[in-house]
Amino acid sequence: MHIAVAAGPGGTGVLRPGGPVPDLGEAVRAAERAHSREPGDAAGPWGESPRWVWADARQIYPALLAKGVRPARCHDIALTESLLLAYAGRYGEPRSAAAAYARLHGLPVPEDREAAEPAQAALFDTEPPAPPVEEIDVVTDVYDDQIRRIAATADPRRFRLLVAAESAGALVAAEMGHDGMPWRRDVHDELLTEMLGPRPAHGMRPARLQALADQIDAAFGRPVNPDSPQQILKAFKSAGISVPSTRSHVLKQVEHPGVAPLVAYKELARLHSFHGWAWADQWVRDGRFRAEYVAGGVVSGRWATSGGGALQIPKVMRRVVVADDGWKLVVADAAQLEPRVLAAMAGDRGLARAAGEIDLYAALAQAFGGQRDHAKIAMLSAMYGGTSGDAPKLLAVMRQRFPMAYAFVEDAARAGEEGRLVRSWLGRSSPPPSPRWRELVLGPEGARAARDRGRFTRNFVVQATAAEWALVLIAVLRGRLPAPARLVFFQHDEVMAHCPAGQADEVIGAVGEAAREASRLLFGDTPVRFPMHAVAVNRYADAK
Repeated sequence: MHIAVAAGPGGTGVLRPGGPVPDLGEAVRAAERAHSREPGDAAGPWGESPRWVWADARQIYPALLAKGVRPARCHDIALTESLLLAYAGRYGEPRSAAAAYARLHGLPVPEDREAAEPAQAALFDTEPPAPPVEEIDVVTDVYDDQIRRIAATADPRRFRLLVAAESAGALVAAEMGHDGMPWRRDVHDELLTEMLGPRPAHGMRPARLQALADQIDAAFGRPVNPDSPQQILKAFKSAGISVPSTRSHVLKQVEHPGVAPLVAYKELARLHSFHGWAWADQWVRDGRFRAEYVAGGVVSGRWATSGGGALQIPKVMRRVVVADDGWKLVVADAAQLEPRVLAAMAGDRGLARAAGEIDLYAALAQAFGGQRDHAKIAMLSAMYGGTSGDAPKLLAVMRQRFPMAYAFVEDAARAGEEGRLVRSWLGRSSPPPSPRWRELVLGPEGARAARDRGRFTRNFVVQATAAEWALVLIAVLRGRLPAPARLVFFQHDEVMAHCPAGQADEVIGAVGEAAREASRLLFGDTPVRFPMHAVAVNRYADAK
């Protein structure tokens, strides 16, 4: 197998076997061309092109994208090290290539730094510097060690799939940040003006927010800063009302003329702060919203963002996401993903039969007196540890009708309560309990602390596996999209591609094929269906 090792943002690289090459971008282009497949050639889900090995895609890949270079697949050292450390019960230890190399050779382990942060020499080093070594050797040594450690896991095939999907996710994350989501600044400005009033001068409130602030002052009979929780609580206290917090759902339970304008102010102020004009100035360029996605940024393997808030776009903003002229947005989401994942993992035949239908909850309703909402409550309570309302009664039905699924999450909860690790289907591991948790379980709050961790591990095994299914989906879909279609958004179980209108049907078909392939790669021949509802629309808001 050909391996390219990227040592850093500067673009050094080597092909193995073979000698050094002067420019990583040219090396990638040349090797990808040499391994390009003819139409109809057999290939795996990520093709048979070289697997490029580099320290951290967040450091290296943006520079390649700027040169128009898009490798087919990679092995991300930092993401893989994080997975392997967690598997060994060492979640959270430094995961960089330098840290992994230091551990491998018994050297002082450096702390991680942000991927975009340039390396700087400290004025006074607190640790002895590591002996000089070529960065290429660091990456190759760590890569070889990671391959050995993967082979030593309980199920190397699954763990290799996890590493491949996580690394492919790093490619997709960088590409989506580079390509950007179509974003109409003129429509955005019209929406903000409609909801807030014209763009105000710097430091001033928009007209609508100022009008609501005036209403709040009038309701309390004195000036109140609606942006200050302390002033709001004090104003209610002066009115003879004690409220525990200023959260909207708490305020809505209070009878006072200041509540309505306060709630309205909070909603609009959040829009102004998180997706207002200043936000667009920073994150929207050349008609594209360019967020900074972080693959594997959440403990369960879900993504996060380090800027732009792409995973918290409010529904009202979806009308601003508009396809280019002559293009379409293909928006797809998985139906009831987590219950289907549970059915496949547990091997529960009854639940698997229900998961063979498009509407899983409707298929389960017969077991719950014909009530679809009861079936939904039972499933969510089983996965999240819910015990309020009708949950206990409905969980008793689930335990009887779907014993293997119920036992699967109960076992995960019990492991968490006992302080043990749990793992996803492919091998992503939960963090170990903290020293503080171990202190709590020995004290008067021990039972509660144990239950809380049990609720976490109960859901972890399901949510992390659902995240893996979605990662494999986008990895496969990335390789099946016809040029020039691009993935432009991904969130948990939802994906969006931007493509010429004439390709929309082909892209919708590719989404369905990718969903079936993801299911096969994770669960083999399973009766569980993982349907993806995909539609081609002109704007995100039109997707139902």
